[in-house]
Amino acid sequence: MPEKIIEVSGLQKSYKATPVLKDVSFTIDKGSIFALLGSNGAGKTTVIKILSTLLKSDGGSAVINGFDIATNGDYVRECISLTGQFVAVDEILTGRENLMLIGALKRLPNLKSTVDEWLSFSRLEDAANKKVSTYSGGMRRRLDIAMSLMGNPEVLFLDEPTTGLDPQNRIAMWELVRDLAKKGTTVFLTTQYLEEAEYLADYIAILHGGKIIAEGTPKYLKERMPERGVRLNFDSEIKANTAIKLLTEHGISADSIEQNLPSLEDVFLTLIDERKERTQHEKI
Repeated sequence: MPEKIIEVSGLQKSYKATPVLKDVSFTIDKGSIFALLGSNGAGKTTVIKILSTLLKSDGGSAVINGFDIATNGDYVRECISLTGQFVAVDEILTGRENLMLIGALKRLPNLKSTVDEWLSFSRLEDAANKKVSTYSGGMRRRLDIAMSLMGNPEVLFLDEPTTGLDPQNRIAMWELVRDLAKKGTTVFLTTQYLEEAEYLADYIAILHGGKIIAEGTPKYLKERMPERGVRLNFDSEIKANTAIKLLTEHGISADSIEQNLPSLEDVFLTLIDERKERTQHEKI
């Protein structure tokens, strides 16, 4: 069995009289990429703030790397790092100077070589000595993540890391996240881009109405959808134009058959719509 690095049970949080998280539970395997999906206002950032000890929950519990977030916050903070929705870099400094500053604050040994390593990992060597004010959005985000990774945290929280990036930089960021997981970092990702979760995540949880309404691997979530059907591939246009009935009658076989699974977007929208309909029905 994979080792669980995060265990969340019955998490609750309200803002004044408005409940945001009603009963949120999930677990995350060590070294995996976990994606929390949800519409705007679903509570994704609230979950991250609670788990990173920036916000206290109203109920429930959470354990990270064996430490309870409510009673052992100092220990939790030592093994996690957070990259929020908004880039937190000093534009007056160079990329190298930003990393040197964070490394000095964390009292890391061999600081120069460590900074060089993270510049290389973030593909920022050529811009290392340029002021961050000259960086593109993608470069700033990569620097932001590198700063979060100084000290090699066991868990990295990424709150919508590719928001506002162009397609090329989004893909570059995806590769960066996958490289992190290969190095053993557990990545907790929130995103509104469903193709991002589908490409990156080992495990996905969908947050809606204050609860996790579905969870599993991308493949599992797709397979639970009804009426998936199959796709038949033929080696000629003639065969492709032959009806299913003729295939049976004349013994023409398909050259390959593959499951025609829905996209993750189809799954998400269907589950959300089903939950909305159920809620409206219960109110009637």
